[in-house]
Amino acid sequence: MTAAKWSVRARRSRARFAPEPRPPRAGQYELIAAFTLAVDAMGGDHAPGIVVEGLAIAAERHPGAKFLLVGDEARLHPLLARHRRARASCTVRHAPDVISNEMKPTAALRARRASMRVAIDSVASGESSGVVSAGNTGALLALAKIVVKTLPGIDRPAMAAIGPSARGDVVMLDLGANVACDTRNLVEFAVMGDVFARTVLGLTAPTIGLLNVGSEELKGDERVRQAAEILRESHIGPQFHGFVEGHDIAAGTVDVVVTDGFTGNIALKTGEGALKLVGQMLRQVFTSSLTGRLAYVLARPGLDRLREWLDPRRYNGAVMLGLNGVVVKSHGGTDAQGFAHAMDVALDMVVHRFNERIREGLARIVGLGGSLGAGTLVGAGSGGGLPGSEEVAKQAGEGPRLAAAS
Repeated sequence: MTAAKWSVRARRSRARFAPEPRPPRAGQYELIAAFTLAVDAMGGDHAPGIVVEGLAIAAERHPGAKFLLVGDEARLHPLLARHRRARASCTVRHAPDVISNEMKPTAALRARRASMRVAIDSVASGESSGVVSAGNTGALLALAKIVVKTLPGIDRPAMAAIGPSARGDVVMLDLGANVACDTRNLVEFAVMGDVFARTVLGLTAPTIGLLNVGSEELKGDERVRQAAEILRESHIGPQFHGFVEGHDIAAGTVDVVVTDGFTGNIALKTGEGALKLVGQMLRQVFTSSLTGRLAYVLARPGLDRLREWLDPRRYNGAVMLGLNGVVVKSHGGTDAQGFAHAMDVALDMVVHRFNERIREGLARIVGLGGSLGAGTLVGAGSGGGLPGSEEVAKQAGEGPRLAAAS
């Protein structure tokens, strides 16, 4: 697979059904400042092999980037020796321990010599601008909240990911980081989703919708209606589509779908299940008879294109938005191409000053919130403070697996 085909911003399009990827523009990844991306080399089902291979692919695409590869030095150096550019762009930092998939978030918080923790510590200290890990999702969520912490003005971070739709790619958040959300959270999610779509999808004015039980203005509970009112009056008002329903996600009605983590994760898993069902039914149709097998031969070019469009590696990389650094979660069972894509997402966010854009957007929303009533935006629900470590760890441990980690 060529670099152009897997380039994040190159493959984003609003074309109807299975868009052809565009070649990357010259200087597309021109770095605005020197930075380092930390990589947890030991997280994932096939680490560290696929992590190093994925890093090598990313290093070829982003020749100006620097990487901090964290893990067992004795295993990493022989793997890096096979990849000249990756070896030249990497600093290896030894971390003797590994946070297993079975480890609870509370235990992970105490594993200070684990590769995931060392990589996250480098973000908290400012040595790295972001981190990518394919390891334990609950542990990564807990460590990110406690160690990296949230941006000033952000009540709670949100988990976002990109998925396919009939009109191209769609961003959805929150996908499980916050089971219960208030008006303030939903407004902040919309601001972060807008910036994420601009940064990673390359959209100039992404449309935004609040997931609801109906599209009419009177539908939904008070928190959703209040959030819609604030967004209509805000600087992203022209982009705000209003309420969207479940079927609008796959239809691509909007570029960004905003909801609470409970609803978002259910919608995500429902969509995953529907795709699996369709795949099983197609397999049954094309293998159950001679006619079906002949039909498969005729339909194979189109099916191959559909398979490529729905390839989960194209959408690998769920992101924790609203933190003091970029945190990207790769699917634990992905291959090198999928891991490289997760790194592409992180690099796009760093290069295009993702967090600075969030700060600018929130500053404009907060000014609006004062005119609409401070209680609407400031402290409604959670009090505006960062939860304690036990609360975060419990929430992270109870949260269902996300698209990039299931």
